[in-house]
Amino acid sequence: MDRRTVLKGLAGAGGLALTGGLSAPAIAQGAAARTLRFVPQANLANFDPIWGTQYVVRNAAAMVWDTLYGIDSSLKPQRQMVESEEVTDDGTTWTFKLRSGLKFHDGEPVLSKDVVASLTRWSARDPMGLMIKALQQELTAVDDRTFKWVLKQPFPKMLYALAKNNSPCGFIMPERIAQTDPFKQITDYVGSGPMKFVKGEWVPGAKAVFEKFADYVPRQEKASWLAGGKQMQLDRIEWIVMPDPATAAAALQNGEVDWWENPIADLVPVLKKNKNISVDIGDPLGNIGSFRMNHLFAPFNDVRARRAVLMALSQEDYMRAIVGDDTALWKPLPGFFTPETPLYSEVGGEILKGKRDFDAAKKLLAESGYSGQPVTCIVAQDQPITKAMGDVTADLLKKLGMNVDFVATDWGTVGSRRAQKTAPGQGGWNMFHTWHAGADCINPAPYTAIRANGDKAWFGWPNSPGTEKEVASWFEAKSLDEEKAAIGRLNKAALDDVVYAPTGFFLSYTAWRKNVSGVTKGPLPFFWGVSKSA
Repeated sequence: MDRRTVLKGLAGAGGLALTGGLSAPAIAQGAAARTLRFVPQANLANFDPIWGTQYVVRNAAAMVWDTLYGIDSSLKPQRQMVESEEVTDDGTTWTFKLRSGLKFHDGEPVLSKDVVASLTRWSARDPMGLMIKALQQELTAVDDRTFKWVLKQPFPKMLYALAKNNSPCGFIMPERIAQTDPFKQITDYVGSGPMKFVKGEWVPGAKAVFEKFADYVPRQEKASWLAGGKQMQLDRIEWIVMPDPATAAAALQNGEVDWWENPIADLVPVLKKNKNISVDIGDPLGNIGSFRMNHLFAPFNDVRARRAVLMALSQEDYMRAIVGDDTALWKPLPGFFTPETPLYSEVGGEILKGKRDFDAAKKLLAESGYSGQPVTCIVAQDQPITKAMGDVTADLLKKLGMNVDFVATDWGTVGSRRAQKTAPGQGGWNMFHTWHAGADCINPAPYTAIRANGDKAWFGWPNSPGTEKEVASWFEAKSLDEEKAAIGRLNKAALDDVVYAPTGFFLSYTAWRKNVSGVTKGPLPFFWGVSKSA
């Protein structure tokens, strides 16, 4: 649905009428106040937070599974499931002790063997986990509450790796679930987090339900992002899937839902006029749009074809498609790192600046050997962000002379299909769109999408030794100046080889009913501390 259709639909409905119906039987006022109805960014099509990296899965998983450490709003790791840790003077042996009283949703205690199995599965998929795994000598349970990680050499960012909020997070599962092949999806969703997943009420494409875990013991510190005391004020959280923005806006105005994660910018003025609704920027660190290319197959296995895209790509076109005409909501991004953070860099970003050069781009594309084969673009239509970018990309590639095979699908299908390494004509793909939270792009440690280590890289599997060299340089840096120098070289290398094409930096809104309190800003919706009055 384009912007004009959305606004027309709202006007025709008087800005209020809800089509499709969310009617439910009347429930007691007290129970209603303890149930939050939330419209997530997308359908929860699968629910394995290690197998994939979709934010919608991570957001749900943060309620169900806990982590050993949690990143706080100052981007520092804090203890979560861990009571204490010790590291030897040479930095090679870490010994961790779990908090007492940790319990899974099935009533079983959380034991060190569960942690070992969970970290083993996580480290097979996560970029930082893979780095630790490469240094690992052993990961063992010492006793029920103590486990030890012995490395061949120090890994100073160990606690950050275990705390980070980008996918896949180091979620702890029961051993029997964590022993699932990391490249196959789990089917059992038992965690130890503050909310239980109600599998029996899960209707992919429509609804997912979470209920308060009575035996969860929060930390005593104040909650801050994924750190601190996750105090649940709600008994039940219902995720109501609404791909149509006009329907979601009407439902929020009617009070049929309580919180809409990411309203599109064009509907924000309508929502702000409603005295019962609060609207704000969801995360000041924003997002980075991504045009992700498959480096395994033509045409984008040739760097000249990828660079042709950068030469012709207009970030303004992409950003205006996402956020509309409010220039305060976006900015051009001639690089990969979050603006206004210490490591932001524009080194090597000239290719994304200035007038777009279609003639030079077409010439470079021809030199790459492109000869009219279909370019399979898989574009999620139920995500306003990806749909907007996909429409711009289809026009861009056609102007470059490419034969566009536009596959309009849903976000869950994109999440599954992008993991396929088969050829584009055999179920694979050439490009897809996504976005990366600014909190994930402040440095290379949590930044999955910037890694370019071939088969071990994120979807698209870029292989750029120059980029990987500078990632290593950043990890080895001894000062902020050294870090900045490494990031400048990394930014240039990643643009030269086009690890992916950044489409710009943008801010997103979130909106909730004013009888809901405790909504905080950050890279994901934090449900602890949120309450609702009748």
